[in-house]
Amino acid sequence: MTSRLVPEATAAGFATNQVQHGFTPGAAPRTAVPAIHQTAAYEFASLAEAADLFALRTPGIIYSRNASPTQTILEERVAALEGGTSAVAVASGQAAVAMTILALAGRGGHVVAAHQLYGGTIDLLQDTLDDFGIPVTFVDQDDADAWRAAITPQTRMLFAESVANPIAQVLDIRLVADIAHAAGVPLVIDNTVGTPYLVRPGEHGADFVVHSATKFLAGHGTSLGGVVVDQGSFDFGAEPERWPQFTRPFPRFGDLVLWERFGIGLAFAVLVRSKYVHDLGPSLSPFNAWQILQGIETLDLRVARQSASALDLARHLAQHPAVARVHHPGLAGNPWQPLAERYLPRGVPSVFSFDIAEAGADAGDDVDRVARVIDGLQVFRLVANIGDARSIVAHPASMTHSHMSADQLRAAGISQRTIRVSVGIEDPADLIADLDDALAVLVSTPAGAGHEDIGHYA
Repeated sequence: MTSRLVPEATAAGFATNQVQHGFTPGAAPRTAVPAIHQTAAYEFASLAEAADLFALRTPGIIYSRNASPTQTILEERVAALEGGTSAVAVASGQAAVAMTILALAGRGGHVVAAHQLYGGTIDLLQDTLDDFGIPVTFVDQDDADAWRAAITPQTRMLFAESVANPIAQVLDIRLVADIAHAAGVPLVIDNTVGTPYLVRPGEHGADFVVHSATKFLAGHGTSLGGVVVDQGSFDFGAEPERWPQFTRPFPRFGDLVLWERFGIGLAFAVLVRSKYVHDLGPSLSPFNAWQILQGIETLDLRVARQSASALDLARHLAQHPAVARVHHPGLAGNPWQPLAERYLPRGVPSVFSFDIAEAGADAGDDVDRVARVIDGLQVFRLVANIGDARSIVAHPASMTHSHMSADQLRAAGISQRTIRVSVGIEDPADLIADLDDALAVLVSTPAGAGHEDIGHYA
């Protein structure tokens, strides 16, 4: 029921780990690549073996709601790529975030989170967690004092994205990690947009890393999945009264104390799998785990190409007369460019946004003008996804972030004129031509619309 600790083989290179880690070829029936273990349950050799597995006395798989051999390979591979010690894979990225928060916050816990988050995560944090009695305080991720001021004695975690969706603000991970640790709580980072190829948050102080594996890890847009990785850095035993879920007897397992039995780097994964995944059932199917593994094998190749293409597009858009502002931290003048240089030396992620120019008189409202641009695209696809091999656009204010208030949108840097871009692996010249053709409908906008300073963020 638990992932094994990642072995020392993680000293291998990134590309070697993304293709081979977690799978030993030659095991019966001697498959050369990971197999799909499409079964609901597993036969036990004896009742004694079954009893030991159910009581967590020995590691193993008992039922596919909790894990499968295919899923275990995925978990070990993602943990290796993130430099972590254990991982749990679940049905979606949203489930990975939810399971992580429930396991850490416990009963009556409090969460401090950045304003700059994916809209679906905001829905979970401000709506559903409130139903569960877990309050969340949102802060500007760039305001260190706001992070510190929001922490209370009940706070159990700080949460942010390494690179925010959709405006691509880059988090100062080390700064926020230090604030979290000074308060005795872990930092959880959603690294979906960042990807472990471009940034490994654990190397900068993050304690847990979550992914929507649906996105860049898979890369093909066919399969939902999520993963949470324990970096093996947070000591729940330092303040045992603060973390009873780890340090007090667990009645369902004969009063086993998870921290004593499994320790740092593994106790969290055991709790997530044996309680929250077991009880709530956000299970990852073996087939989806296998599909995601196929995508991971080309992660570095895809992300490197997407990152380079996205920077080309951002530079082009920054000079376009129909574009007011480009939100890409690889551009000179962007407020997050220094952090991008610090945390993202291999390149900036391929998810970014741009704002079309303001409308002149009789030019139509902002949403209508955005619709004319989006509906004119032929190569880019209007899809509620990112990290795909295909290039995708979305209108955050009416799609992914549509449940947020005007104040929340403003705090996240999103306007009605914002268009999100997720650059795929197509020919960059085709993507640029497609954007130019679609934006041409705005170029004749009357005087008054114009190109803003891309470095100015009010």
